[in-house]
Amino acid sequence: MKEKKAFHVNGYAALLVLVLIMIAGVWFVYQGSTTNRVGLIILAVILWGISFLFISSLTIVSPNQAKAVLFFGKYVGTIKENGLFVTTPLTQKIKVSMKVRNFNSSLLKVNDSDGNPIEISAVVVYKVVDTAKALFDVDYYLDFVEIQSETAIRHIASQYPYDTFNEDDLTLRGNTTKVSEELAKELQERLAIAGVEVIETRLNHLAYATEIANAMLQRQQARAILSARQTIVEGAVTMTQMALEQIEDGQDIQFTDDRKVQLINNLLVSIITDKGTQPVINTGDMSDNSKTGGSKS
Repeated sequence: MKEKKAFHVNGYAALLVLVLIMIAGVWFVYQGSTTNRVGLIILAVILWGISFLFISSLTIVSPNQAKAVLFFGKYVGTIKENGLFVTTPLTQKIKVSMKVRNFNSSLLKVNDSDGNPIEISAVVVYKVVDTAKALFDVDYYLDFVEIQSETAIRHIASQYPYDTFNEDDLTLRGNTTKVSEELAKELQERLAIAGVEVIETRLNHLAYATEIANAMLQRQQARAILSARQTIVEGAVTMTQMALEQIEDGQDIQFTDDRKVQLINNLLVSIITDKGTQPVINTGDMSDNSKTGGSKS
């Protein structure tokens, strides 16, 4: 099915013409009764019948509304203009709303790409743009939009992980705008058969399922701690390397390998530890002092 324009004329002008025809019919009846001319009376009855037939085809189209016209079950077109119109007589006129609609999906439980159960829902903003497809290509387009929207949400949610610490990965939590765009694109492909245009989609709820929420929270905390520790270690190694280079370049000091290992160990411990360090002053070898301080006989 493809939408087309139905025959219609301005209702006010047509109504005026029909009233004049009915007045003419009254005049014919009067002339026929006074002159005993049956033909005039028959003509008046025909004019009245035509007038009532077209008056019954008057239809009102409100703003953001359309009316599909069917002539004995055959689709003859759609009236989208607003106002009062006269269309083909003996037709059925089906009202279709062209207003923007919101659909809020129910809370769905889906497995993401990592197999973790998550809860997700979305808001879909759409409107009908082809009345013929909406009425005749699908059984009931409102139910069709609802079912296809939830199907698309499930499919998109299963394509991406809920979260990851790799910045290059596309995730449901970290890239909601991109995911919403992908959802809108897939929905438009699914709803094109129903003559529906998807204006916008937005995720309005996203969370781990209750049965794994605590475990995934601990996992996130562990990953965060590991990532922070990795950053600290990398910084500590860089700082230690810079400290050794500056000491050796700026002073006439050459460390042995053992002293370098000891200095590196002390620097790394003092930088990486999350507690305050206590300095230890080396005053020399106590065993040597005791030997030199004793008396000889």
